[in-house]
Amino acid sequence: MAGFVGRARELRVLSRHLDWVRRGNGDERGRAILLRGRRRVGKSRLVDVFCEGAGVPYAVYQATRGERPETERMRFAASVLRSDLPDRRLLEGVQFGDWEAALRQLAVVLPDDQPSVVVIDELPWLLEQDSSAEGILQTVWDRALSRKPVLLILIGSDLAMMEQLSTYGRPFHQRAVEMALSALNPHEVMMMTGLPPAEAFDAYLITGGLPLICQEWQEGWDRQQFLAHALDDATSPLLVSGERALAAEFPAALQARTVLSAIGTGERTFTTIAAKAGAGAHAPLPAGSLSPVLHTLTAKRIVAVDTPLSTRPGDRDRRYRVADPYLRFWLAFLERNIPEVERGRGDLVIDCIERSWTSWRGRAIEPIVRETLGRLMPDQRLPGAQVVGGWWNRANNPEIDLIGADRRAPAGRIGFIGSIKWLENSPFGNRELGILARDAQVVPGAEEGVALIGVSRSGFAADGLDAMIGPDLLMDAWETPARRAGAETGKDGGHEHTGVV
Repeated sequence: MAGFVGRARELRVLSRHLDWVRRGNGDERGRAILLRGRRRVGKSRLVDVFCEGAGVPYAVYQATRGERPETERMRFAASVLRSDLPDRRLLEGVQFGDWEAALRQLAVVLPDDQPSVVVIDELPWLLEQDSSAEGILQTVWDRALSRKPVLLILIGSDLAMMEQLSTYGRPFHQRAVEMALSALNPHEVMMMTGLPPAEAFDAYLITGGLPLICQEWQEGWDRQQFLAHALDDATSPLLVSGERALAAEFPAALQARTVLSAIGTGERTFTTIAAKAGAGAHAPLPAGSLSPVLHTLTAKRIVAVDTPLSTRPGDRDRRYRVADPYLRFWLAFLERNIPEVERGRGDLVIDCIERSWTSWRGRAIEPIVRETLGRLMPDQRLPGAQVVGGWWNRANNPEIDLIGADRRAPAGRIGFIGSIKWLENSPFGNRELGILARDAQVVPGAEEGVALIGVSRSGFAADGLDAMIGPDLLMDAWETPARRAGAETGKDGGHEHTGVV
C-alpha cells in the first residue's frame, strides 16, 4: 500500500460491507455497491488495494468502451479465469451467448462457504454496448448472485449514469449501497505536500486533489518547483491526465471539447462562450448547437452553473465554470501548451502560468472558498446562512464574491456579504472593506447592518469587518472528519441499501 494516501476511511467502509457479507446477516447473503467518482480519483486503485488486503478470493473485470458485447463477454470470462475464485476452472472453454448466461455462470463459480469479492469496473461502458445488460444484472443479482456470500462492486466514472442506476424505476433501484469517491480534499493535499495552508490551497488548485498527480509533489516543494518537475516530462500525470480524462468522456465529440476549452480559458456567459467556441468558423456557435452541449457538460458534472444569490430569482444571469479544479488549471494553461513541453520547453509554459497566476488563482479560489464556508456552517462567524454563493448583475458590476443566505435564490434573507482577497503579500485593508460596504447596498434583499466578512490569504488591515477568515481557518474546515462530505446511512439486510458514502 506504499504511496496510497488519504483513503483509510474508504477502505474501512469497504471492509465493513465485506464483514456484513461474512456475518451473513439479512435475508440475502450478498451485497452490491455502486462506486462512482470522476476519472483519475483512484476508484480502481482503491478497490485493488482493498481486494489485495481483504484475504478472500476475488475477481476483477474492466469493461472497454466501444467493444462488441460478445468480445466483452470473452474478456469477462478471461478475467474470472485469471482470478483466485476456487471453482474458476468451470468456465474453461465456456461460450456465453448473452450477459445473463455469463453472470449466471459467475454465480455458479462463486464459493458458498466463504465470502468473495467481484468487481465490474467501468460499468457504464458495458451498459452502453448492450442496453439489456442493466435489466439482466438486476435479474441475475436477485435470483442468483445475491444468494452467494459475495461483495459485488460496480464502478463507474460517468457520475450522472451511476446515480441514475439506483433511482426509482430503474432495474437496480434499492439493490445497492451507493458510494461516492471524491478527489483528495485540500487538507489531505496539505498532508501529502507538507505545505502550509495557503500554499496547500495553491497545490489543490493545480492538482485538483487527484492522487496520481499529488504523489508527484515532493514534500516541501513550492508551486514553481513542482511545475518545473512536472513540465520537464511530456508524460507526467499533470500533463496527460486532462487529455486522457476528456478522451474517455468525449471520444468523438469535437464540439463538446471546443465549448469546454472556451469555458476553461475564462469565458463564463452563454454569449461569450458561443463567440469563443465559434471563433474557428468566424461566427458565434448557434444557440441551438450550444445549449445541448452545455446540457451534456453539466449533466456529466464537468461544467458547473452558478446563479446570483439574493432574494430575487437569478436563473437569467447564469455563469458557467469548469467544475474540477485540476481540469480548470489544465484547460487554462496546459492544453494548448503541450507541444511546448514535448519539445523540451516547459520553462516557457511555466512563464505563461506565472504571468497569469495571480489573476487566475483569484477567480479559481472563489468556488473553493464558498464550498469551504458551507462546510463551516453553522458558525457564529457566518450568521443567518444555510447556503453560500455569490452575486452579480448583468454587467458584472458589481460582482460580489460571497453571499450567505437562508436558502437558494430566491432567498428569504441575506445573512452576510463578503469579499475574497487572495494575494501573496497584500492584506485585506480598509479599501477593500469600503468597496464591500458600498457594493453590499445594491444586493437585492441585503438589509442595513448586514454582516460583512473578509477572506484573505495574507491577513487583514481593516477595521469594521464582522468576521476575518484566513487560510488556517479554511483548512480547518476540511480537517474535521465529521464535516467531510458523505455519510453512510444505508440499512443492513434486504434491499434497503440507499446510503451515500
